[in-house]
Amino acid sequence: MALNIRPLYDRIVIKRIEEAETMKGGIIIPDSAKEKPQEGEVVAVGNGKRLDDGKLVALEVKAGDRILFGKYSGNEIKIDGEEYLIVREDEILGVLTGGAAKAKA
Repeated sequence: MALNIRPLYDRIVIKRIEEAETMKGGIIIPDSAKEKPQEGEVVAVGNGKRLDDGKLVALEVKAGDRILFGKYSGNEIKIDGEEYLIVREDEILGVLTGGAAKAKA
């Protein structure tokens, strides 16, 4: 997927990862009652955070990482009909690694 945006500084573009539509008991939850997922995949990252002394610090996350972020984090945007979220690196709660990232896929 070629995304036509490059975030600035320590900002990160995320695509939310939707959870399964049907619950264990076969109950289907309508879209209006669902909470937005707090898990996503990093699509694009900025060049890094600029410190007070002018040094550029690289970001910890990279494109393709599966991450967790806060419920009210970032700004929602729409590009080519797809919804994305732009957050600062300090709004990311954690990176899913190994079995946790694969189990959710």
